[in-house]
Amino acid sequence: MMTAVWSIWWVWIVAALILAFIEVFVPAFVFLGMAVGAVVVGVALGFGALGWVGAGLPTLLMLFAVASLIAAIALRRAIGVRQGQVKLWDRDIND
Repeated sequence: MMTAVWSIWWVWIVAALILAFIEVFVPAFVFLGMAVGAVVVGVALGFGALGWVGAGLPTLLMLFAVASLIAAIALRRAIGVRQGQVKLWDRDIND
């Protein structure tokens, strides 16, 4: 039986590793959250947890998006904002 590329578990794990590697060079917690989302999809496919929904591309992308969003929010809450990361301006630059 021919399996679509996006429904092979190790492809999602490799994508997660690539996203984690990108996070090292572009630190913004965006790619780290997406890496966690890709791992969630890869593990779910690896354990066969998505067999009952058909594991089509729209389902996998929705699971990836939801898991990435939850991971990004959890990372932001766990790690927080660094000192000086948010700049608040109290006067107008043209004054």
